[in-house]
Amino acid sequence: MEAYAKAKWVGYPVNKVRLVMELIKGKDVETAINILNFTPNFAAKSIMKTLKSAVANLIDNNRETAVDTNSVFINTMYADEGPTMKRFKPRAQGRATRIRKRTSHIYIKVATKE
Repeated sequence: MEAYAKAKWVGYPVNKVRLVMELIKGKDVETAINILNFTPNFAAKSIMKTLKSAVANLIDNNRETAVDTNSVFINTMYADEGPTMKRFKPRAQGRATRIRKRTSHIYIKVATKE
């Protein structure tokens, strides 16, 4: 059994999201949530919300069979780059520099061990 969850337009750059994802790739869900709880990176909160949503989707999609949450693990997980918001900041001598506010899309797929 498999299920997935997506979080789009997360307000963190994709390289910082990928750093946190490397910590939990391939682990079971309980271990991954414990790791994310103690990770001081801001992106860990968004990844944890997406992971919990994927587990809830797995339970919801398989109502007729009992899903043992202890046997759920992360099957596939990646982050893609989202749209970049472009802003300008005034600088000295009448100049302006571009500020790029980068976003990312998070995709997590969970499965049960069969």
